[in-house]
Amino acid sequence: MITAKNIRKSFGSLEVLKGIDLHISRGEVVSIVGPSGAGKTTLLQVLGTLYRPDSGSLHIAGTDVATLSESEISRFRNAHLGFVFQFHQLLPEFTALENVMIPAMIAGHSQRENRRRAEELLDFMGLSQRASHKPSELSGGEKQRVAVARALMNRPDVVFADEPSGSLDSRNKSELHQLFFDLRDKFGQTFVIVTHDTELAALTDRCIHLVDGKTADIHSENE
Repeated sequence: MITAKNIRKSFGSLEVLKGIDLHISRGEVVSIVGPSGAGKTTLLQVLGTLYRPDSGSLHIAGTDVATLSESEISRFRNAHLGFVFQFHQLLPEFTALENVMIPAMIAGHSQRENRRRAEELLDFMGLSQRASHKPSELSGGEKQRVAVARALMNRPDVVFADEPSGSLDSRNKSELHQLFFDLRDKFGQTFVIVTHDTELAALTDRCIHLVDGKTADIHSENE
C-alpha cells in the first residue's frame, strides 16, 4: 500500500528525516512512535502528501506521488487518503453530518449519495442521534468520532492519524483505539498512526520507532 525509500526532509539547515525506508501493507494498522523531535509528524505529513520530500521515492496505492503536480496531488489526497488530528478540526458552523460530508462535497459527488454515506458512517460510530448537532454540542469523544467518520467519507485507501487520542480521557481513548480496528475489519482501510500512547502502540499490528530522524527498529506482533 505504501512504499517509501530513502525519504529525506529538511527545514532550512535542520534535517528532520534522514533516509527513511518503510513498507506498509494494505489493511495494516501501524503506529509510529519515538521521542519528541524524532520526526514522527513530519514523516506522517510526507507519507500523507502534505509535504514533498526533498529526496527519495514514495508510492501509495500503486501511484508514484512524486510525479504528480500540486493539483494532481490534491485530487489524489482527497480520493485516496483520510486524516484524523488530535483536536478533530471540525468546522464549528456545520453539523456533525455536514462535517462528515465535506470531503465528498469537495470531490463533487452527488448530494444524495454524500448524505447516505455520511449517515451510514455516523450510524457505525454510534452517532446517528447526534447528526444534527454542531461541534459545540458534542463531547470530546463524539467530536473525534465525527472526525474519523469524515476521514472515511471518500473510502480512502489509507487513514493517517496524528495523536488522535491525545486530547481524550481514558474511556474515550480506549473506545477510539478499538474503533480503528473495528473500522479496519469492516472497511479494510490501512491506518498509520503517530502516537505517544504506549497502550495504542502495543495494540497495533506493527510499531515503527523513529529516533533522530531515522528508523531505529520495527517490531511486529508476528515476530
